[in-house]
Amino acid sequence: MSAHVPIITMSGANDDDDADSAVVTKTRARTKRPPLYKVLLLNDDYTPMEFVVAVLERFFGMSHAQAFEIMLTVHKKGVAVVGVFSHEIAETKVAQVMDFARRHQHPLQCTMEKE
Repeated sequence: MSAHVPIITMSGANDDDDADSAVVTKTRARTKRPPLYKVLLLNDDYTPMEFVVAVLERFFGMSHAQAFEIMLTVHKKGVAVVGVFSHEIAETKVAQVMDFARRHQHPLQCTMEKE
């Protein structure tokens, strides 16, 4: 999406025509930043904590300490934001986590929502 922003320039100040100055308007497209999406990890009573830590390290590039802290937040609060991304990247992360959890027979849930 783009918004058009008028650019006004002054010209003709030294022209001998009937106008002392003329206004020329140009429009320049200004692109809008795409919306961001939060990726959320949801708590369940079956997925091992070590598996959640491994997911956070593998798919979200967290250190072991960061992953452990986020896992505890998920465990205590029931949900935690594990990253904020563009729509396509968030969608991919959710799919990767869900596929990985299914392949390892864990019911771990990962979702996304607009920021």
